[in-house]
Amino acid sequence: MTAAITKTDAARAAVTEALAGQTSVCLTCSFQAEDMVALHLVRERLPDVPVLFLETGYHFAEVYEYRDAMTARYSLNLVNVMPERTVAEQEAQFGILYQTQPDQCCKFRKVGPLFKALQDYDVWFTGLRRVQSPTRANLQVFDTFPLPTGKRLSKVSLLAEWSDKDVWEFAKQEDIPLLPLYQDGYTSIGCEPCTAFPADPGNARSGRWAGRKLECGIHIAEGN
Repeated sequence: MTAAITKTDAARAAVTEALAGQTSVCLTCSFQAEDMVALHLVRERLPDVPVLFLETGYHFAEVYEYRDAMTARYSLNLVNVMPERTVAEQEAQFGILYQTQPDQCCKFRKVGPLFKALQDYDVWFTGLRRVQSPTRANLQVFDTFPLPTGKRLSKVSLLAEWSDKDVWEFAKQEDIPLLPLYQDGYTSIGCEPCTAFPADPGNARSGRWAGRKLECGIHIAEGN
């Protein structure tokens, strides 16, 4: 418990540091457990922080229901970040990209829309954690993220050092309801067609994209 308290104090201190002198701030939220914890910590200092949700059109029905319930419960300043094309328009023009070209589907429905939306902000809070995936093992709490336009954001991953246990204990302590899909056995939840139960118990994201990749690309700067 001491370690968890220390991590919570460190996360709150990171929020304070990140907000010093800054007014253009946002937080991306998939409404998974870690994002809800990060959102709670940021809203302690900035209740009206813009909450960016990537509205891909492919989410589980349970995610939409939970998003709407949490938005109402906490009076969130929700910003639904939309792709240029609807699902129907994309599928009519390109086919079922999540089956044939998942990277391109993510670019159209997540990466491009988010990078465009982030142009309006200088500080970007996330719920990323090192233990989520081997691709995040070197995650830092504070980082600089370059957008394709050349703009550079301060990217703050408050929970970088947190374990699954830390997240769930904090959520319980603060009475934060969590997405019901966890009870079904999902450990990392994205778009419904590209989300399955984890293939590797030691890698929470191993159920994403049928094992073809581990990241959608929104946390990868161009050229990396």
